[in-house]
Amino acid sequence: MAKMIRRKKGLYLVHLSIHGLVRGFDMELGRDADTGGQVKYVVELVRGLGKHPEVARVDLITRKVLDPKVDESYGKTIEKLGDKANIVRMEFGPKRYLRKEVLWPYLDELTDRALQYFRRVGMVPDAIHGHYADAGLAGSKLAQHLGVPFIFTGHSLGRVKKQRLLDHGRSEASIESKYNMTTRIEAEEVSLGNASLVVTSTSQELEEQYREYENYHPDRMRIIPPGIDLNRFYPYRKGQKRPRIAEELDRFLKKAGKPMVLALSRPDERKNITTLVQAFGESDELRQAANLVIIAGNREDIQSMETGPRRVLTRILMLVDRYDLYGQAAYPKKHNADDVPELYRYAVRTRGVFVNPAMTEPFGLTLIEAGATGLPLVATDDGGPREIINNCNNGVLIDPLDRESMVQAILSFIQDAENWKKRSRSGINGVRKYYSWEAHAKTYLKELSRIMTPTREPAPGLPIIKSKLPVADKVLVTDIDNTLLGDSQGARKLLQVVQEMQEELVFGVATGRTLESTLNILAEENVPVPEILITSVGSEIYYGPSILKDHSWSRHIAYRWQPEAIARVMEGVPGVELQPGENQREFKLSYNFKPGVFPGMRQVRKLMRQNDLHAKMIHSHNRFLDFLPVRASKGLAIRFLCLKWGVDLKKVLVAGDSGNDREMLLGSTLSVVVGNYSPELKSLPVTPNIYFAVERHAWGIIEGMQYHGFLEENEYD
Repeated sequence: MAKMIRRKKGLYLVHLSIHGLVRGFDMELGRDADTGGQVKYVVELVRGLGKHPEVARVDLITRKVLDPKVDESYGKTIEKLGDKANIVRMEFGPKRYLRKEVLWPYLDELTDRALQYFRRVGMVPDAIHGHYADAGLAGSKLAQHLGVPFIFTGHSLGRVKKQRLLDHGRSEASIESKYNMTTRIEAEEVSLGNASLVVTSTSQELEEQYREYENYHPDRMRIIPPGIDLNRFYPYRKGQKRPRIAEELDRFLKKAGKPMVLALSRPDERKNITTLVQAFGESDELRQAANLVIIAGNREDIQSMETGPRRVLTRILMLVDRYDLYGQAAYPKKHNADDVPELYRYAVRTRGVFVNPAMTEPFGLTLIEAGATGLPLVATDDGGPREIINNCNNGVLIDPLDRESMVQAILSFIQDAENWKKRSRSGINGVRKYYSWEAHAKTYLKELSRIMTPTREPAPGLPIIKSKLPVADKVLVTDIDNTLLGDSQGARKLLQVVQEMQEELVFGVATGRTLESTLNILAEENVPVPEILITSVGSEIYYGPSILKDHSWSRHIAYRWQPEAIARVMEGVPGVELQPGENQREFKLSYNFKPGVFPGMRQVRKLMRQNDLHAKMIHSHNRFLDFLPVRASKGLAIRFLCLKWGVDLKKVLVAGDSGNDREMLLGSTLSVVVGNYSPELKSLPVTPNIYFAVERHAWGIIEGMQYHGFLEENEYD
């Protein structure tokens, strides 16, 4: 059984980007709404970090996809991005390709697989970086398991997108139905709350977009603009041969040598490509002077595409026909990743212009790509373009809905050779100065060193206590009230089964009770002290029978735990009363509340976030409210133990009956919901790992053990 160790020379960094189609070559950017600039950003960031001497290893964890509708490369477990950088694909959820909005139920499975992967490689990451809301939620949980800093990049934010959709006439109900927006926004709040560092690309993101969140804490946010690979995106050199993509454009254009007005983006309504087509079509002057080239992803058949891209591409074709742009506009069906830098350079050769007419643009990676090759820019007066053009002095900002100003901006370059040359040179120099991956990686690691204290707690290691945990084949962990207990005959039978399996099985309990209450009730029911006791709703771990406290768990969950500050905030909440002292624990703050007077969980959660306080809140029986550290829960405690002792989660069976058991029932563990379960567990996802027993109490546990094959001696041999 391998111990988890930290590599002494260099950092081990882990990035998560778990939706879309992620690979290091021929990126299918624009294939769909999930495979856009984020994919390219993360891959190039990981590649750049892997080249830095301070980094020993960097892994980009994404989803393994086994689907005949996508390339088989997305099913490869490991893809090298360099000597020290890898894409690691993990199976979670269905094997087929899924859009990001339906991945949420499977994130617990991902975190479990990631923990198992870290044990196999024999290292604990020095930091976890989650990209977008889904990876942010999964990454924050992984960081909680491991006790390492968490870094978050939102890329695009749910609150901003929701408001934009509302402004365009979409209803709340339709937005929620299609985008799972409530889940996404809450995941972003959790990610921001857990992050030691939030990386943004522009000041507009930091100051305007993230400000919409309750967990807006700008002191933890840093602007680090993305970089590009200057070995790919370099200026046009006289005498370079005509690129392959030029032959594709020749199919559309009568006079291919005219200056090229180039736009490159996904076929997304927000990218506003149709306004550019309208502007070009309505200007006789521009049509005489230039050609229009639209690269809007790849397509086989527009009719078979999703609704959004199909609508955009159909609109483009209709506008081409309306303005009779045949011979003046190109809109090829396919291109590959290597065509993109060649396309920019070909546009430079024609003394063309790159146009980004998006309605909003948080960053705009294509702008720095185009600028690096020497193309002047015309871009929307928003977010990233403002900062890029301000830094590089290589373009003009426009109102994306003002077609006339768009035309005049384009003509200002096409009709003025000196202006074109000046902006072209300025863009090349500006991108080299501000937007290389080398510069990005250097700044990134500087910010990372700021949040990593030299004396931070080491990764969990094997405690020096005698236990079966290092050699046990199986672990059984059960809730106490109404699960292990409730039927004395069933409890006796289960204990008999446990005794018969004592050579291979570790027995544990996980309960909301305090340690003292747990020991008392077990003694009353003649239950021997278990080898694992997870008490006080997962905030304490002990090993029996000597009741040795796991202090590494206590240190682990102490992260951001401020009970005194929470208590001060709660003093101002009506209808809330602190419970007696015996109910308070080092890592549990407990209250009673009066329904009708108590303002509700939503208001309390908002107060916590506004005061930069981080705690889990558990309300039960419509009158109790408990605060726990963000790293504490029954489910997190079980996973901590499995990571610490090297136990495969597939060899762990957990049993419960109520809502506070929910988290430990999810993920890769074998789970049993006993027959007398509470209604709140009806919403558990339907997976092979979760078994709803017919029998009640301990009889249900035995039934579940039989169902999962947990009683078979050689099951894992």
